[in-house]
Amino acid sequence: MDISIVVPLYNEEESLPELTSWIAKVMAANNFSYEILYVDDGSTDSSWAIIEQLKLEYSAIKGIKFRRNYGKSAALNVAFAVAQGDVVITMDADLQDSPDEIPALYRKIKDEKYDLVSGWKKKRYDPITKTIPTKLFNAATRKMSGIHLNDFNCGLKAYRKEVIKTIEVYGEMHRYIPVIAKWAGFKNIGEQVVEHRARKYGVTKFGFSRFINGFLDLLSIFFVGKFGKRPMHFFGSLGVLSFLLGTLMALWLIGVKLYHIALHLPYKREITDQPMFYIALVAIIVGSQMFLTGFVAELVTRNAPERNHYLIEKEII
Repeated sequence: MDISIVVPLYNEEESLPELTSWIAKVMAANNFSYEILYVDDGSTDSSWAIIEQLKLEYSAIKGIKFRRNYGKSAALNVAFAVAQGDVVITMDADLQDSPDEIPALYRKIKDEKYDLVSGWKKKRYDPITKTIPTKLFNAATRKMSGIHLNDFNCGLKAYRKEVIKTIEVYGEMHRYIPVIAKWAGFKNIGEQVVEHRARKYGVTKFGFSRFINGFLDLLSIFFVGKFGKRPMHFFGSLGVLSFLLGTLMALWLIGVKLYHIALHLPYKREITDQPMFYIALVAIIVGSQMFLTGFVAELVTRNAPERNHYLIEKEII
């Protein structure tokens, strides 16, 4: 099979017939073998009933329905598990992503040998309250990940099959799939300018909390990707640094007092009366706690079933 088209959706009953017809038209024009995987993320409208009706007309349709709303990451993860196409295309169901972009994304993967190609909605039809935070979010992600994409959160993406069968998407990590793919060893990541269309049906699911959660998720994926198998390197290093800093401060205070005593010089304040003493004490305690945290995390990691799970691309036995 050439292409699996994954479409997570939540209350998109109006757009589904038009989207399906449009996808089928593009696939037929390019002679692609394909499947459409609709994942109903706990919709409260008639979205699932429409998917069942569309299945009678389009044999390529497959569907998964959640009992409640779990989020886009969960929808993508279950769809990735069952997708069969050599190239997997993800897109939103609100018709803001154009199916006409699919052939170009497919060729990027097959002909130019990319692992992942992310859409870039260079010209957007969003209010400024959404575009400015999005630019800040993309800039921070580029800086921390080292991946030079302009639009990490674009729903229109193309993946080589090996990518989606290797990575795991959870929480709200769907916006960081390029970062997850890079940490999994898929470094050939590209970008394609795509059309952004104005919303025709329904209402946006956008909320300001996305950016707060997004920043926390970025820190999480950065830490797990870099130190997931060696947490002592992170906590232990910071713990030792803090402990040594606090110890040096305490030794300095003691040394200064002994110096004054040896030379019979007046000493105005006791060590315990000085603010630096308490700063040193806190640094020593925090350092000890961080070191112990790293030790416990290391024990947990060593007992995890995936402790020796490494991604092997090729082998000769």
